[in-house]
Amino acid sequence: MIAPLALTLGEPAGIGPDLALTTWLHRGTLGVPPFYLLADPAFVIRRTHALGFDVPVTTVTPGQAGVVFPHALPVVDIGLAVTALPGTPDPSSAPAALAAIDQAVTAVLAGEASAVVTNPIAKSVLYQAGFSEPGHTEYLAKLTTQATRRAVLPVMMIWSPELAVVPVTIHVPLSHVPGLLTRDLIAATGRVAAHDYSRRFGIAAPRIAVAGLNPHAGESGTIGTEDRDVVAPAVAVLAAEGFAVRGPLPADTLFYASARATYDIALCMYHDQALIPAKTLAFDHAVNVTLGLPFVRTSPDHGTAFDLAGTGRADPASLIAALKLAARLAAAERPVAAAAE
Repeated sequence: MIAPLALTLGEPAGIGPDLALTTWLHRGTLGVPPFYLLADPAFVIRRTHALGFDVPVTTVTPGQAGVVFPHALPVVDIGLAVTALPGTPDPSSAPAALAAIDQAVTAVLAGEASAVVTNPIAKSVLYQAGFSEPGHTEYLAKLTTQATRRAVLPVMMIWSPELAVVPVTIHVPLSHVPGLLTRDLIAATGRVAAHDYSRRFGIAAPRIAVAGLNPHAGESGTIGTEDRDVVAPAVAVLAAEGFAVRGPLPADTLFYASARATYDIALCMYHDQALIPAKTLAFDHAVNVTLGLPFVRTSPDHGTAFDLAGTGRADPASLIAALKLAARLAAAERPVAAAAE
């Protein structure tokens, strides 16, 4: 029997708790895979009452969650009291959000969860509490390295049936991007993307289209030299290693329908170059997938939406997509794990 998914609380003042409750209500009609929520059970019950939802909440261990899920929302206690109100983070917010992530990683590495699904966090709230990582992706990599004593290169992928994109640089100022891009970083990101896409999505040789950094991919060095001197050599390295890769390609013609049909992954140079087309095409069902980890991690591709928290109007579509994709990828990975054992 496959273990349930571990769903983190996220920012408790945001829509994460609301989405967990709404998603559980849709478990039968929308085929939601079994999951348990890492949270403060008393907090979840209060939010349930505030929303007027008929959701029974049961405190469980991870091993009990699969049996409880059809009848009640299983909640694994994070051991911290949460007092934040909808739309209003408080001093309990950051410790609770981080404790849920920490315990989810511990659970999946111990086999008590088949994958990790993370609700949105408020990075500004975490930063005020002393959080030092740029975001979820980097923090998950840090926890994994500490637990396994093996360094990992975390790679963000935004996936939807319409488009899969991977940004080489993520949460950094645009002015820093040219200095951060190197041949080795681009090539390493491409390797991780190709390897995990093959292993988890079942495409033996995924086709990678590499976007140029500059307009028109630099026009042979006349509009910036980065594409000629950095991106093109990285593409050549990947091609020499046998990957199905081409580029650098002008980003302004990379995302229309006919172009998308020619590749499986668009490797982009910076955050917005990747996420603007992804969110334009699939805002309500795109999923954030972290590649490069020894376990599956997905997340809805939206933020905390403080203005919607506690209203009952938050759309669970992206979380449901994240849960479904996590279950699919975890199931696809099982034969690989079994073979490794």
